[in-house]
Amino acid sequence: MSALAGTPDEIRVPGEIPGTVLHAEGAQIYECRPDTAHQLVWQAREPTATLMDGDKSVGRHYAALHWEAVDAGTLMWEHKDGSSVKAKIVAKAAGRNADDLPWLKFGVITQSGDGLFYGVSHVQRINTLGGVIRGACQQAGAFRSVPYSADYVFWRVE
Repeated sequence: MSALAGTPDEIRVPGEIPGTVLHAEGAQIYECRPDTAHQLVWQAREPTATLMDGDKSVGRHYAALHWEAVDAGTLMWEHKDGSSVKAKIVAKAAGRNADDLPWLKFGVITQSGDGLFYGVSHVQRINTLGGVIRGACQQAGAFRSVPYSADYVFWRVE
C-alpha cells in the first residue's frame, strides 16, 4: 500500500487492516459566513467528488444531510455496488502544503449494504492535492468551489 507511506501519527488506525483505497476527484465547496467574531470568512460547506478505481468511476463522496442542512463534519461515501458508509471526522493532520486540504481520519457511524464498504470502521483522507480556498469573501451566502483530489482508505477491524 504505497498510498499509505508517510501517514502522520495523528490519523493512523492501529490494530486495523486497510481494505480498499479509492482515489477521489472533485471539489470542496465553501460558503461565505460570519465567524464567531462576526467577520465574513470562507467556511467549508461540503465536498463533492467522484470515487475512482483506476480510470473507472465507482462511487461518490459528499456531505451528509441533517434535517435539510448540510453537516460538514459528517461525510458519506457510496459505492456503485450499493454499499455506503457515513462517518464523522475524529482527527486531522496538515496537508503536504498550504494549498492542500488536511489529511483526515473518520470514525464510521453507520454503514449499509454488503458490498465493498461492508465492515468498514474508519476512513482516512490522505494524499490531498488542492481544495484550500484563498482570498476574502465579501457577501454572506456566496459559494465557491475549489478543485481537489485525495485518496480515501477504508479500514476494517481484523
